[in-house]
Amino acid sequence: MRESKYIPTMQLGMIGLGRMGANMVRRLLKGGHSVVVFDVNAKAVADLAAEGATPATSVADLCAKLAGPRHVWLMLPVAFVDGTIAEVAKHLAKGDCLIDGGNSHYIDDIRRAKELSAAGINYVDVGVSGGVWGLERGYCQMIGGDRDAVARLDGVFRTLAPGLGEISRNPDAASLGTAEHGYLHCGPSGAGHFVKMVHNGIEYGLMAAYAEGLNILKHADIGKHAYEKDAETTPLRHPEHYQYDFDLAGITELWRRGSVVGSWLLDLTAQAMARDPRLEQFGGRVSDSGEGRWTLAAANDEGVPAPVLAAALFGRFQSRGNAEFMNKVMSAQRFAFGGHLEKKH
Repeated sequence: MRESKYIPTMQLGMIGLGRMGANMVRRLLKGGHSVVVFDVNAKAVADLAAEGATPATSVADLCAKLAGPRHVWLMLPVAFVDGTIAEVAKHLAKGDCLIDGGNSHYIDDIRRAKELSAAGINYVDVGVSGGVWGLERGYCQMIGGDRDAVARLDGVFRTLAPGLGEISRNPDAASLGTAEHGYLHCGPSGAGHFVKMVHNGIEYGLMAAYAEGLNILKHADIGKHAYEKDAETTPLRHPEHYQYDFDLAGITELWRRGSVVGSWLLDLTAQAMARDPRLEQFGGRVSDSGEGRWTLAAANDEGVPAPVLAAALFGRFQSRGNAEFMNKVMSAQRFAFGGHLEKKH
């Protein structure tokens, strides 16, 4: 079966022209859609206007330039979503649709859909994955909301999605609807962001697993180095077992070829290692945008174990220095019960 080349085009408003929002607009324009754009950064609006988008000077202006039924997509940081929805809703009417493509908490989606439905406005939540590579590769989209509202946006979703691409087809994928094209209506309001929340929780775990494994390889030369021999240092009993100087850039590239641990995340890791094997441009402070925390909250409510995802999230906290006082407590305890002095770095 060949992938259909015909995709219905439509008009869409896009608010939020950061790294992902701007590239999503570019992909939509390339697909023949008409996009009205607004951002607080006037240059971002001007740049996309030069590429064929219709510029808007305000939320009200954007809504005025859309023909009904209007569809307005938000690509904003979580902290700005509710305020922007309140502003946009003033200019929408019954039958219009508001789409949140950021990383909102699914519980907020349930509330927003209920509030907007009172005015007859549809609300669709879309978890979007693809990052800065989405313009070229397409965006995986996890969608929640009313089935009819989602169906009306199918042309937009299909244009943004990766499509079949070069991935070998699952012989049973035909029964899975649009999933093999890279987008899926996952369920009612909140379902899209719930699936994206767990997606990002898994991402935390995968990143940590690669990082921990590479760190073990990096320190496999410990037997070549002198170390202190005292009561505060665990002895290395067999230094001859740790005499390796591994080429981590070479190993990550190797693992991309036929290994069971191959993935796009490993591809990106290998590219980073090839450019900068010691990763000297990075300080090692790893942020989190909320999805890992929300995933663990859901696991707790459901009573299901998620130890790998929990460890990955707590590892990010530790990378930001949030374990410092905890470590001081343990150091104080060791000194109190055994007179153990802290070793200097």
